[in-house]
Amino acid sequence: MRIFNTEDIRAIDRRTMETDGVSSLELIDRVAQGVASEIAARWRPTKPVVVFAGPGNNGADALAVARILAVMGFSPSVYLLNIGGNKLSRDCRDCRDRLIAEAPGIQFKEETGNFAAPELNSSYLVVDGLFGSGLNNPLAGGFMLLVRYINESGATVVSIDVPSGMNGDLCADSVNRNIVHASLTLTVQFPRPAFFMKENAELVGEWKAIDINLNHDVIRSTPTIFHLVEGHEVKSLLRRRNNFSSKADYGSALLVAGSYGMMGAAVLAAKGALRAGAGKVTVQAPMCGYEVMQSSVPEAMFVADTDRNKLVPGAMKPEHDYSAIGVGCGIGTHEITINALEQFLQSRTRPLVLDADALNCIARRQTMLSDIPVLSVITPHVGEFDRLFGESPTDEARLLKAIDVAHYHNITILLKGHYTALVRPDYKVYFNSTGTPAMATPGSGDVLTGIITGLMAQGYKPEVSALIGAYIHGLAGEIAAETHGDYGVTAGDIAANVGVAIKTLMKNK
Repeated sequence: MRIFNTEDIRAIDRRTMETDGVSSLELIDRVAQGVASEIAARWRPTKPVVVFAGPGNNGADALAVARILAVMGFSPSVYLLNIGGNKLSRDCRDCRDRLIAEAPGIQFKEETGNFAAPELNSSYLVVDGLFGSGLNNPLAGGFMLLVRYINESGATVVSIDVPSGMNGDLCADSVNRNIVHASLTLTVQFPRPAFFMKENAELVGEWKAIDINLNHDVIRSTPTIFHLVEGHEVKSLLRRRNNFSSKADYGSALLVAGSYGMMGAAVLAAKGALRAGAGKVTVQAPMCGYEVMQSSVPEAMFVADTDRNKLVPGAMKPEHDYSAIGVGCGIGTHEITINALEQFLQSRTRPLVLDADALNCIARRQTMLSDIPVLSVITPHVGEFDRLFGESPTDEARLLKAIDVAHYHNITILLKGHYTALVRPDYKVYFNSTGTPAMATPGSGDVLTGIITGLMAQGYKPEVSALIGAYIHGLAGEIAAETHGDYGVTAGDIAANVGVAIKTLMKNK
């Protein structure tokens, strides 16, 4: 799914009307039908509903929703805020007139002066159609006070398009208490970039896109840097296996992982690579890992470094020309290991997968950033990213920094989180749509590193491996949570379900 900013969506609306010969009122009706249908599917007509409509086209949407809800048997109370008078857009006036004509029994008030808000409590459903995405500046004055009142009332809030007061685009320095806190945001056609930022979660609540059938050719021809990765897209990237293939056809993956006390990370990464379909998997680790690896993952080969407990300079010299190499899971951050990693990076020209302690080592010796081979994939979580590139106050600021960093270093950054963001060096960003809080468990990232390395070994490009890997990893976590719940999933459960996730995706291909 392509994700657009506010101006792009307005342009798509205009071009759809020109190309398809539809009016703005028809598009408003499509929005209203979608919103009203969603409300009717979730709540009974006995639910007390209050609709707040602003003077613009978001208000027009809300008035149309109120009209359709009345037909469905609801009894909404509608407040049109035309403060000062003569502030309504043409479409808002038309929707007001139609509401009055077609739902004469509805409780409707058009407020032009001082507005006394109706009583609200936790039993109410509030439909927020004050401003949506039509606001360029923060809320102030009476509207700000109304939003605060709605938030403090405990009412369930459904926002149309975007919670009023919120900028749907990436925009720092918002004051959350002056923005509607929606329980459900029914966004028009596309989610907005801001929906994927942690700091906006309490504003957006659950979100769902309402399809209003905007012109698909217009959508495809409108450029954007933001995308949401969905199952059918990943499915189209996965290759079916030839009946006459052998393990030699699916590449060889090397995982430089593990150290004394952290061999579990190497085990999980190896299992991830094997479940992702790599033809051969080798783990290179200190000698202390020999028994652990051979007993835990007998399917993987083992290469011992010269030191018993940690990676040392001179030892990280791959014996073969591996198809893909992943480095970092559990290697530690000893000074000697940092030296070993620096020497290794300086000897490599082909893309690598770098995770966990590899990133922590680089954070301790920043000059190593310039040694990362171009088009490599780094997979930091928030803490690792901030150690590498400096602290960011918000997810939004961190993502914008990642976009710049990926381009500057010509690498792919997989910034892990609820919506893991794949940031490519060409400024494009792909938000992952799978995953569950159950995956907040030690070792989950090691499995992901193994999956990505395993996919690269099979010949998928680095950025494609990261995109597919993140989706499969999240799906495997969801499958594991179905059995173990949000509290009981381990990284081993995720690794065990990687193959099931791929099978699920490949069905009916």
